[in-house]
Amino acid sequence: MTYTAAVIGTGPDPENPSGDGYAMGYRHADGYEAHDDVDLVACADIVPENAQAFADTYDIDDDGVFEDYNEMVDAVEPDLVSVTVPPVIHEDISVDCIRSGVVQAVHCEKPMALTYGGARNMAEAAWRNDVHLTFNHQRRFSQAFRRAKELLDDGEIGELERVEFSAPNIFDYGSHSFDLCGYFVDETPAEWVLCGLDYSEEDVLFGAHNENHAVVQWAYENGVQGLATTGVGSDGLSCHNRLVGSDGVVEVGPGGIGSQTPLRIRRDGGDWEELDTDGDHLHGEELIESAIADVVEAVETGEPSELCARNALNATEIIFGAWESARRRGRVEFPLDIEDNPLEAMVESGQLTPEPTDAE
Repeated sequence: MTYTAAVIGTGPDPENPSGDGYAMGYRHADGYEAHDDVDLVACADIVPENAQAFADTYDIDDDGVFEDYNEMVDAVEPDLVSVTVPPVIHEDISVDCIRSGVVQAVHCEKPMALTYGGARNMAEAAWRNDVHLTFNHQRRFSQAFRRAKELLDDGEIGELERVEFSAPNIFDYGSHSFDLCGYFVDETPAEWVLCGLDYSEEDVLFGAHNENHAVVQWAYENGVQGLATTGVGSDGLSCHNRLVGSDGVVEVGPGGIGSQTPLRIRRDGGDWEELDTDGDHLHGEELIESAIADVVEAVETGEPSELCARNALNATEIIFGAWESARRRGRVEFPLDIEDNPLEAMVESGQLTPEPTDAE
């Protein structure tokens, strides 16, 4: 069977990525184009010239080019829709597509939504309407992370005791990091989180605030604990993801984001051993192809994708729980009982007063 796909939020020139956008619509489109059973037939963007440039790149007919995404869904009735817009509008667009009655899968960029209530609303809408809602946490398909999970499952480092990571921030980049931690603990929900943070200099990415420095500790229901440092303090852990076991340690990306060593292991009493990852590193546009393929397989089989909303919500609960912990100045027990974005709320209330980046 051949499925039709559409992209909402094509973005500007993909050759000039910035903090305003990475033209992820093009990356998703490449993933659809690489799949034999998918035809990319439509796109929508509120900037007409962006939509037309995208259509020209992927040979989309003129009747598949739209400014209004609802008009696109009504006219084209795509099976698969990618939502590649800023997080502040993920919820509205995704829920509209989910409730359309024609879309079978919505593949949304991360993070899930600007608020925790918004993230839960998306997940609930997908469940009620029997639509696959997935998020582009594509890094888990890298052989660096897959091989690390195999080592863990094979008992190479004993029982998993702690997952760790360092990242630029909790929300934007950390969405991947917490998702990967969830992957390593078999998607087990968390029990609690404790966080301290600093937000002194404004850092707004894709319309959302991000802290400058945080230390986060949390625990999963299976007893595994988590530890993360972000921003200014990320050198404290200096590893993209670390698995600490009773009999050894596995590191994915030792040294942090720019690491040239994808994967290594140290068994107790031994030296570090670098491991083969079939040429995969921590990032790579080809991983989005794997993500798209997983979404298509979910539609074909009816089974949940690895990137499903349930798994994403587990990670998202820790993210917003961490910021809520900073707001309450204490540990937060799950399930999380908030609707808003605590970091945004603390800025709006004046509890946090980050200096604008263009300040003299």
